[in-house]
Parts: sequence; C-alpha cells; structure tokens
Amino acid sequence: MDLSLYFTRQDFWGILPEIVLLTGALIILSIELFARSQRAAMLGVGILSLVIAGGFAAKNFGSSFILFQGMVTLNDFSTFFDLLYMAAGIVTMVISYNYLERKGGETRGEYFALILFATMGMMLMTRGNDLVIIFLGMELLSLSLYVLVGFLRHDVFSNESGIKYLLLGAFATGFFLFGAVLVYGTTGTTNFQHIALAITNNEILSDTLLSLGIGLLLVGFAFKVALVPFHMWSPDVYQGAPTSVTAFLCTAPKAAGFGALLKVFLVAFPALHADWQDLLWALALLTMIVGNISALVQTNVKRMLAFSSVTHAGYLCIGILVLNEMGVSAILFYLLVYSVMNLGAFGIISLLEKEEKGVNFKDYEGLASKHPWLSASLALFMLSLAGFPPTAGFVAKYTLFSSAISEGYIWLVVIAILNTLVSVYYYIRLIVNMYMKTSEETLVPFLHPLLSVVIFILAISIMFFGILPGWLIDTVTQAARIYT
Repeated sequence: MDLSLYFTRQDFWGILPEIVLLTGALIILSIELFARSQRAAMLGVGILSLVIAGGFAAKNFGSSFILFQGMVTLNDFSTFFDLLYMAAGIVTMVISYNYLERKGGETRGEYFALILFATMGMMLMTRGNDLVIIFLGMELLSLSLYVLVGFLRHDVFSNESGIKYLLLGAFATGFFLFGAVLVYGTTGTTNFQHIALAITNNEILSDTLLSLGIGLLLVGFAFKVALVPFHMWSPDVYQGAPTSVTAFLCTAPKAAGFGALLKVFLVAFPALHADWQDLLWALALLTMIVGNISALVQTNVKRMLAFSSVTHAGYLCIGILVLNEMGVSAILFYLLVYSVMNLGAFGIISLLEKEEKGVNFKDYEGLASKHPWLSASLALFMLSLAGFPPTAGFVAKYTLFSSAISEGYIWLVVIAILNTLVSVYYYIRLIVNMYMKTSEETLVPFLHPLLSVVIFILAISIMFFGILPGWLIDTVTQAARIYT
C-alpha cells in the first residue's frame, strides 16, 4: 500500500506541533515511571514541549495549508488558537507546580501529560475541517479534562466535580455525535466545504433533519462553552476542581469551543446562519442574564467566577450572532483578553488558597494591607472583567458590542451593557473586601518566584492591550479574514 496517497510530507510538517506535544507527554510519563519525585523535570519537559510546539505553529502565520485530503486546515485562524492554547497551558503548569503539592502531595506526572493531551485535542477542534476531526478533538479534550477535574483523589469535592462533569459531558457528546450523524445523513458528507456545497446546491435529503442536526451540534457546543441552559455543570465543577485546573478549564477549552463553533457556522453552514439568528439572540440574552443574577448571590469566589464565565459566554454569543469580519475578530480579541484575565485571577487565588481558606469573599478582607501587590493585581483583573477603561477588558467589550451595533442588534447591546453594569457589583465586592475591610486572620500567600513573575506579566498585558490594542486588533483581524 502506498502511504504517500494518504499521508504526505506536508501533512507531517503540519502536525509537527501535535507530534512534539505527544512526545513531551510520553517523556513526562516515562519520568513519572522511573523518578516520580522529579516535579521540576516534569514541569520543564511540559513547558519546553509547549514552547517548541508553539514555535512550529507560529511558522504557519501568513500561510494556508489543507492537510489529510481536506480533513485539516492550517491558516492564521487555527494558528491564533494554537498559540492561545499553548500559552494557557504554560501558565497553567506554572500555577500547578506548587499548588498540587500544597493540596496533599498530588503532583503526579500524568497531570502535566494530560494538559498536553488536552492541548492536542483543542488544536484538532480549531484545525479540523471535518465533523469527524472536531469530534475526535472534542473527545481527546474532554477525556483529559474529566481526569484533571477529579485529580485530587482524596478531596471529595474534586471527586464529585469529576463525576458530574463526566456524566453531563457524556450527554453533551451524545448530542453532538447524533447531530453529526444527521448532518451526514442529509448531506452525504462530513467535510465542511462539501456540506456547504450541498446546501447551496439544494442537495439536501431533508431540511427538517438537517435543522435538527445543526441544533444538536449547537447543544454540544453550548455545553462546552457553558451557554444557558447547558451551563449548570460549570459552578460545581469550577468550585470542586483544583484551582489550577479551573484556571485552564475556563480559558483554553472555552476558546476551543467558540473557535470550533465559529468554524462550523463560517465554513459549513454560512447559508443557514440567518435561520439561526433568533435562537442565538435568545441564547445570548438568557446566558447574560442568568449568569449575572447567579453571580450576584455567590459567597465563594470560584463559584462567582464560574457564573461570571457564563455571563462572558453570553457576550461572546453576540459575536456568533454577528458573524462577519468585525464580529469574528472581536471574538478572537475577547477570548485572548478573557483568558489573560482569568488565568491571572485564578493564579492569585491558587497562591492564597489553603484548605478551606482563600476561596470565600470573607477570606479576602484586609488583604491589601498585608499583600499590596497581589491585591492590586487581583483588583486589576476584576476591573478588566467588569470592563473598566483603560484595561483590555474594556476594549474587548467595546469591539464586540460595536460589531453588534453595526449589524443592527441595538437592543441586545443595550441589554448587554446593562448586564455589564450589574456585574460591576460582584467584581467590586471582592475589591471592597480587600481594601475597605479588616480582618484578624489575613490570608498568607504561598509566594513562588516563577508564578509571581507570570502574574506580573499577565497584569501588565491587561494594561498594555487596554492602552495600545492596535497590534493585537490587527492580528485578530488578519486571522478572522480567513473565513469572512
């Protein structure tokens, strides 16, 4: 059998980042097998793998390739997401380095390997040009996250979160797979371009079954990005999972879900996007309102940020509704800024968390008087999440809402702005506790030089891209232009 008919040299070079990540994961598992106590070595291999893979991925900027006979595409769009996943993976590993040890000696090699496997799954989701590849990437990501969420074996909350995420995730996967089957049955293909061509040429077996298939696909994506009413897993999972895993879970996988959803509607179903606008409008509206109202009454910071994540998913759904160059570029900008904000916030929470302390609002009372730089950084991330200028969070909301206004969704933007004003309460509440209240028992952070540097870089990035966003906006616009 001539393998060159199925696997070319260009295919090999295209998946070189995945090969690097797979090799790194196997090396980490080998280190775990022979020298279990070598945490630094496993961390080093994990970060080095992500850096090297990122270097290979970055070479694709400005280029466009079709691999594996149309199953995978490489372009600026996929490369943007590749680099976002790898950056989030590096920060997550740094956050995890001492956090897991402090949570009961749970630092095991498979943790770092699973982050690499999850990164590979996310890359497949946004590189995929076929529903089969999207499904494979989603499953690789999901299986890795199920284990990571329940990684603290002796923590009942972590175990509970892992089980909940597994059970609900299995249902979501079933919806997605059934939707893919219906799309294949009605169009005769799972390739995005061929699906779009079949719809354009009206070669559809049944419009009803196709609509049902798209709806089921949307349910699968809605679960991954926590859109209402498919969001109820997120507060319990975010609270019970290790904080380092929560930081990863609410950033990179959410970006992967939106990236894959964007690609499906942009490439496979562009002709039907107008038919789904009312549903997307309702999803955005419900997600913003439910997320905000739920966040208002939380006493646990991780649960508050979980419902905050739901609210931000509602904002991002506005971009899916617009789905032009301005809207897609706004989504990409928003996802990057949102990832920086949450990685920084959860990084600080991981430094302060100890047993049952460091996760409730009350625990942060008087923190600013003892640890001013940590409090200032956390306050900056909260203000950016709320959308205060001159932070990058303000620019992200401004570009996203502007794209919706340009397409006539004025009332939805008005509701989004009102929800943004409501969200100020629970973000400012944490700042008030740090700066305007006192407590006899002040949290004692576990300061680690590497993580401190990472948090400082994230905080500076929020201010830099808030004041000078031009380069980043140009980059995401170039990536968005591929499919719009």
